[in-house]
Amino acid sequence: MRLLHSPPALPATESPTPDWMPTQPIDRPSVPAAVLIALVRRPEGFTVLYTERSPDLRSHSGQIAFPGGKVDRQDDDVAAAALREAFEEVGMARSDVRVIGFMPTYFTGTNYLITPVVAIVEPSGPFIPSLGEVHSVFEVPLRRILLLESYGQFRIKRDGQEHRIWHIDHAGHRIWGITANITRQFRDIAMSEVVA
Repeated sequence: MRLLHSPPALPATESPTPDWMPTQPIDRPSVPAAVLIALVRRPEGFTVLYTERSPDLRSHSGQIAFPGGKVDRQDDDVAAAALREAFEEVGMARSDVRVIGFMPTYFTGTNYLITPVVAIVEPSGPFIPSLGEVHSVFEVPLRRILLLESYGQFRIKRDGQEHRIWHIDHAGHRIWGITANITRQFRDIAMSEVVA
């Protein structure tokens, strides 16, 4: 798999292009963030872990996301931030995780610089959603993530402009937006190594 061996520089050295352009220019520094793409080893094969955000949250309530969030000052790097968030959100023990690489930074129209951290997880216990932050936790088989036909597109309008976004439907959950885009990028990186 063609992952980066170390996290990309934050903020990105070049002027990044966001996944969509806001109508009002952003006049504040970008916010570094990290998400964990957890490849969970199960007897039936690897799965990818997702969370359903609490419906009570102020932003992105009820949406599907990877464990993750802002990089705090006390975090050594983006990997530390992703692992801290995974522990806080679903109780994932640090000792169960082996980071295997990083993906390129994903810049959002909401001014977040997200670094996806990819890791193998051998869970020593169940994942338990954090009350008030995570409504539920679910896993999607990795083989489904890698299938091109798993991905669909739909159109949304934002600030009067139409955008196409990826989505994956699985067991009553719709993964879409940033999470689906990062999932699709992960799939493309993984499959480029298989095809090469």
